[in-house]
Amino acid sequence: MERPSGGREVTGTLERDASAYYSASRELEEVSFGAIVDAEREPRLQWAAPDGLEVAGTGVAKRFQATGSDRFDELRADADLTFEHLEYDGPTVARPRAFGGLSFHDGHEPAGPWTGFEAASFVIPAVQVTRSDDGVWLTATAGSKAEATERLERARSRLEELPAMRPSGNGPGVDGTERSTTPAEWTEQVETALDRIERGELTKVVLAQSLTATLDERVDVPATLERLRRTYPNCYRFSFAHETGGTFFGTPPERLVAKRGRTVETEALAGSAPRGDDPAADDEFAETLRDSEKVGHEHGLVAEAIREQLDPLAESVSVSDRTVRRLATIQHLQTPITATLERDCHVLEIVEALHPTPAVGGVPPSSAWETIRSTESFDRGWYAAPIGWFDGNGDGEFAVGLRSAVTADRSVTLFAGNGIVADSDPADEWDEVQLKFRPILDELQ
Repeated sequence: MERPSGGREVTGTLERDASAYYSASRELEEVSFGAIVDAEREPRLQWAAPDGLEVAGTGVAKRFQATGSDRFDELRADADLTFEHLEYDGPTVARPRAFGGLSFHDGHEPAGPWTGFEAASFVIPAVQVTRSDDGVWLTATAGSKAEATERLERARSRLEELPAMRPSGNGPGVDGTERSTTPAEWTEQVETALDRIERGELTKVVLAQSLTATLDERVDVPATLERLRRTYPNCYRFSFAHETGGTFFGTPPERLVAKRGRTVETEALAGSAPRGDDPAADDEFAETLRDSEKVGHEHGLVAEAIREQLDPLAESVSVSDRTVRRLATIQHLQTPITATLERDCHVLEIVEALHPTPAVGGVPPSSAWETIRSTESFDRGWYAAPIGWFDGNGDGEFAVGLRSAVTADRSVTLFAGNGIVADSDPADEWDEVQLKFRPILDELQ
């Protein structure tokens, strides 16, 4: 390996940054995470997992970006080199992590509502605040110990001036909406998919729609996420804002993968029904969901495909019993899946193996992807794609970017989709997609 001047290494045909980085942490009093990201105008992010880990980050200490079919390999190589040259002084829970996501299609171009969102983009924040059962911690990362220490103290002083609580307010109000797909177009798209299923080209494909809302005022994303936290406490929450473009945010219910050492946790989440107005109606919808042959078939395809995707990397895979997961406005069939890896590997390898799961793509994957590309009338961007974080050990956690929207100025574009199988009815599928718009749309009203 040749190491040229300027802290860069040449590996094959790629030149990678091998600069040194230093991170330091200190404990904080309680602070509003919404206030942290609201006070900054530089790149900023929020991440919250159902198990209680919550992170707010501002600025960029290091950015990883990649495009094309090799984007996972490029990300891993850049990240491995950076973390190899990063020295950290602090508790494990507050360690520096890289946060970001990938586009659904590897050929994605950042345009329209997705301006600023590359095909793969992660950042180690310059300033990171972490909340967990171990307290609240401030972490600063920079190119030297002196710079990181100075950044840590400046951030601490700024944060002490912020409130411990931030009002969540009300939604901005919706002035009007425009759909990417009309009911007639949707019927034609579903029938096209059904024809391909009948010909044996597909077993399942997930088709999606987008809905663009014109707002009475700009979206207060931190406040919206706080309201979503109260309504959907058992879901993920995230937001990503770059130097240019808008903010991508959402409250996805589905874990793509969590990796700690050689232990992997994932799940099949497919098939849905509305919530009832009372416990009896709620139970009736759940029972219908359990008994539906169509839904059970669709869910089984997802669970089996995930198991098959994990098999090449795993020493063992365990599929748990199917249950019903109830959220505020919708309920899903859920099957937890765990695996023990045959060897230790980077979480991005697991993400690459699983994306897209049949819950957002289809079976077989290649035919489903071709159908999605040729059928849908909008760019999925980061919708239904991996969103999450990884650390220097290659551990990390990713959600599937569902129940999500991208906003800029006084406009917001929402996304939702549904699985199409042999006996799908276009009208029923349309109604189910509209139900999935509600988590975000309700908070904008």
